[in-house]
Amino acid sequence: MTEVRLRPLRPGDEESAVRWGADDEFCLAIDWPVGLPADHIRQHWRGLLTLTPPELLRHGVTLDGVLVGYTDLAGFTDSSAEFGIAIGERALWGQGLGLRAGQLTLAHAFGKLGLQTVTAEVHAPNGRSRALMLRLGFSENGRGAPEEYRGEVVPVIRFTLERADFGG
Repeated sequence: MTEVRLRPLRPGDEESAVRWGADDEFCLAIDWPVGLPADHIRQHWRGLLTLTPPELLRHGVTLDGVLVGYTDLAGFTDSSAEFGIAIGERALWGQGLGLRAGQLTLAHAFGKLGLQTVTAEVHAPNGRSRALMLRLGFSENGRGAPEEYRGEVVPVIRFTLERADFGG
């Protein structure tokens, strides 16, 4: 792996999202509906260009300048937000890209944004995401309401990371 960076979304990024949306395994892994029409994905991503906190702060994840995924901070309060991440290029899964992008997002959350707490929720069967949260320094802190994931209702695991515990 070479240079991983975060950047704001920009016009044209929706074409990457359309490509990711054509990958059924990606959609299942991140809980996107399988088979979304390309125009639906384009319209949704174009709408994201106009959102600002407290609704959603989405950054594109680039590898050597190419958009390969995104991270989210959402549900802002004065001192906290919820973290999310998706690496859209499945060929890059398991290579540490999510870890690096997560570290950059958390550094931004605790640094520039001045947050004290970042939370996350992961579907229990999603072992990759659960492992990523732990590698990023999050601690499990309970269960959320069960949700549908990959066609079945599963437990949701809640995670929390405090600014003082972030080593990034």
